[in-house]
Amino acid sequence: MLKITSRNNEKIKNAAKLGTDSSYRRKTGMFFLEGVRLCCDAAENGIMPESVFVTETAMEKYGDELNVLLSAGKENFIITDEISDKISDTKNSQGVFCVCKTLDKFSNIDKINNNGIYIAVENIQTPDNLGAVARTAEALGLDGMIVSGGCDIYNPKALRAAMGSLLRLDVFSVPDLPSFLDDCNKSGMNTYAAVPDSSALPVTEIDKSKGIICAVGNEGNGLTEKTISSCRCKITIPMKGRAESLNASAAACMIMWEMVR
Repeated sequence: MLKITSRNNEKIKNAAKLGTDSSYRRKTGMFFLEGVRLCCDAAENGIMPESVFVTETAMEKYGDELNVLLSAGKENFIITDEISDKISDTKNSQGVFCVCKTLDKFSNIDKINNNGIYIAVENIQTPDNLGAVARTAEALGLDGMIVSGGCDIYNPKALRAAMGSLLRLDVFSVPDLPSFLDDCNKSGMNTYAAVPDSSALPVTEIDKSKGIICAVGNEGNGLTEKTISSCRCKITIPMKGRAESLNASAAACMIMWEMVR
């Protein structure tokens, strides 16, 4: 493997920018992964890294675990601990990174299983919330997740919070959620808007006789009115306490549990 010792190396600067700049990720069609588990999991699931960067310390510590990753990488580099610190997004870096091509996450109605179960999130701002929703969706066996606006699905914090679920799960990026929901309505699916409204249908009473999409809004403002209007029905999580609403990921997790219960 070639060794990179300069922090100003173009490949290092490119990797660092992919880790911090969502517009650059969209422009280049590439994203950045950090950590042994995430990088190796990507390779094991058919995501071939364009570049792999590992420190000598990581090679000694994780040697056997890195075999799949290094075999899949188009080009592999040994980097210094100083460079690892530059491109890392964590306090205690494992010294393992890779750059990969973004996946086909842009959806049209033809890619949706009309009898499937999906969670849709609109304008989620916090990467940890986005990752938590994806992780729960995969764990509960949902058919997929629909993301509209908000946090970039390739945000490193979201990818870590998802523990690989954002790469394994069918996750679709939808630029116009209301229009997408209109198409799903036409295809016969049940579409629900989660709202903090005691007069809405309790989530425990959703109709599971056909395909379902439940939409959850962002942390501060919830769903947009246009998205709510595009859904067939409004649902709510009954609450007995004084809290007016739930964290976006907590609400999504409770709704997903009810969808598959």
